[in-house]
Amino acid sequence: MTALVLADLALIVFAVRLAGALMRRIGQPPVVGELAVGIVLGPTLLGGTLTHAMFPLAVRSALGAVANVGLVLFMFAVGYDVDRHALRGRLRATAGIALGSTLLPLALGVGLAGWLAHTRYHPARPAAFVAFLGLAMSITALPVLARILADRRMSGTLAGSLALAGAAAVDIASWSALSVLLAVVSGVTPYRLAYLVPYLAVMVLVVRPVLGPVTRRSPRFTFAFVLGGVFLSAAATEWLGLHYVFGALLFGVLLPRDNPQLREQVEELTRVGTLVLLPVFFVVAALAVDLTGLGRTGLAELGLILTVAIGGKMLGTYAGARAGRLAPGPAGTVAVLMNARGLTEIVVLQIGLQFGLLNTRLYSLMVLMALITTAMTGPLLWLGRRRRAVAGGGTGDGTADDGTVAGTVRPYARTP
Repeated sequence: MTALVLADLALIVFAVRLAGALMRRIGQPPVVGELAVGIVLGPTLLGGTLTHAMFPLAVRSALGAVANVGLVLFMFAVGYDVDRHALRGRLRATAGIALGSTLLPLALGVGLAGWLAHTRYHPARPAAFVAFLGLAMSITALPVLARILADRRMSGTLAGSLALAGAAAVDIASWSALSVLLAVVSGVTPYRLAYLVPYLAVMVLVVRPVLGPVTRRSPRFTFAFVLGGVFLSAAATEWLGLHYVFGALLFGVLLPRDNPQLREQVEELTRVGTLVLLPVFFVVAALAVDLTGLGRTGLAELGLILTVAIGGKMLGTYAGARAGRLAPGPAGTVAVLMNARGLTEIVVLQIGLQFGLLNTRLYSLMVLMALITTAMTGPLLWLGRRRRAVAGGGTGDGTADDGTVAGTVRPYARTP
């Protein structure tokens, strides 16, 4: 079995890197190609027999352990990338974007889940199913969003900055709500949940103040200290019944940003996870996608899911941005950006599958939704910029035609 595990790891790393590079060449986020590899290797195209021969249950179990480590490092990187000061100075617009991009998708997702539960899936825990699907519809992929902005040189624009701040606020709210839902679903005993308060108190009042001095005074041990802290925090939340991703995310949020050497080591740590470990998670997650026998009913469900996901996220974000006094051009760009779900959505869906809140069919449809909403971000941004350029205005993303940040050139609409 060891030989097959190593051979599968080699196959995954090579295939994922190749697919990611191909997607990047056509202007797509690498995650689109990386997830597509798992679907190609899964039962949808290769058939169950060949997939089982390449990835038998024992091998999948071993790969799943590797994927868990990669996921811990990924969620740690997500937390570290959250700019705690991004909301300052843009509170009104950010609040409007965060609320709009959360509440409308959540409401539409709850409505869709209620209909699916009544007519299609009949889950064992209808209330938890409805709540979970609503939360899944409201997710935005902060890491993928940041990569899209960097690739398109939009990180310093008004729309890019507001999208990042809004995505950070949405992620914090969504993960917090999801942690409560999972605690209820998993039937965690009350005495364990009681430890959540002291855990948070220790992390915020003890660990956070210590992280800065320790990482500055002991550079030799910084890497081991950070890595050990991430795994301990993840283990703590897993024991509490909140899933290990929350502990890794929180540790990343609390880590200080004012130490250049620490930042370099964090980037090195996340690079290892991204290049070696996280691809395994992509494939393990996508191997569970089975689109055989989808039929017209499945396609109709996919269309409904896409309508709710895209319409809810983009309309809600646009309305929230306009309510926050953002001009129509940047508001439309932010709405397109916030629609990208990416890997963060896959993480949430994997959790739902593990906890029995999704079956394989609905999980497969939701993964397709995550892929489609991420892949459409680039083309929609290009179309929006082209349309506004033809109309004779700026690019509409907070960047003038010469590429300068337009933060001082009517970034907000005038109040009536």
